[in-house]
Amino acid sequence: MSFMMYIPTRILFGAGQLNNLHEQKLPGKKAMIVITSGTSAKEYGYLARTKDQLKQAGVESVVFDKVQPNPLRSTVMAGAAFAKEHGCDFVVALGGGSCIDASKAIAIMTTNDGDYWDYIFGGTGKEKLMTNKPLPVVVISTTSGTGSETDPWAVVTHETRHEKIGLGNDDTFPVLSIVDPELTKTVPPDLTAYQGFDALFHSAEGYVSKGTNLMSDVFAINAIENVGRNLAKVVRNGDDIDAREKVTFGNILSGMLETIGAVTSQHALEHAMSAYHQELTHGAGLIMISRAYFTKVIERHVADDRFIAMAKAMGMEDAKDPMDFITMLSKLMEECGVSDLKMSDYGIKPEEFETLAKNAKETMGGLFLTDRSEMSIEDCVAIYADSYR
Repeated sequence: MSFMMYIPTRILFGAGQLNNLHEQKLPGKKAMIVITSGTSAKEYGYLARTKDQLKQAGVESVVFDKVQPNPLRSTVMAGAAFAKEHGCDFVVALGGGSCIDASKAIAIMTTNDGDYWDYIFGGTGKEKLMTNKPLPVVVISTTSGTGSETDPWAVVTHETRHEKIGLGNDDTFPVLSIVDPELTKTVPPDLTAYQGFDALFHSAEGYVSKGTNLMSDVFAINAIENVGRNLAKVVRNGDDIDAREKVTFGNILSGMLETIGAVTSQHALEHAMSAYHQELTHGAGLIMISRAYFTKVIERHVADDRFIAMAKAMGMEDAKDPMDFITMLSKLMEECGVSDLKMSDYGIKPEEFETLAKNAKETMGGLFLTDRSEMSIEDCVAIYADSYR
């Protein structure tokens, strides 16, 4: 029942909140705006609006537009060099989870020496402690998926070592997050689904992990209800702002869950997949393995009542069996058009499964410690095999 809660991020939530950025107390006078290498931030006017808001606040800005969908260590180092070169004293992450994660990592390396992997715990990381506080990070989120707006974690991939690992501490929480559901209206249906399922799984994993507590349960079950009952509406109609707000709110709750609870080995298993297959979207990978993963947990009867509660939260009011959660999960996948995703479409092959399983345990082994029942290498291989198409 005990828990420790520390979420220092100021959150401005609601449609139109980007217009209020200039009224906020900002942590510096020159911002490095971080966006992805795509075109959406520029095309839809979000970058221009952000620059204007900063200008109204008396803040200069420069733009770093190199971040990949799965951010790379080399990009983090390039971003830190860019921030130093331009004398930036804080970072503005304008985008989704990859952009926010990259911004946190860039903020770390702008003020600390060496290589980013020197500070990583797990895999080939050198487990060095940060000697200096990172630059402050302000977030303007344009997607609803990772919960990075309200947690301290930065997940980055080492492109040559195929290691995808999270890093964070009390100093890497965003100081301010603008969470404006209107900015998510331009996200395509498939990406909306991938991101929404990522948020759902953060809380579903958190609700059946052994890191549950009174407070984490509050965040988890409410996130599952808000995302589970509204994601399909958003996928069908991106302009449904009421459903957008509920999914976005569920995502915030899932991020908070990650600060006072824990996700499980399902996330480690997917990180291994996208560490080797950079083009694989994290949420899509989670969708692929989720039914096999949660079925294996259910078969061990370590959280029967919790799976029933999640099925009810997702809309099956008369749920009585833990497998009802899988029924509701499959139903949501069908409604969102993502039930037929294939590993093979991303170049994943069965002969990789043991390598992926070992990578998951070696790089993100801490997530296996939160499982209520131990997942062996053989169990992980079986989950991949049962998910494979």
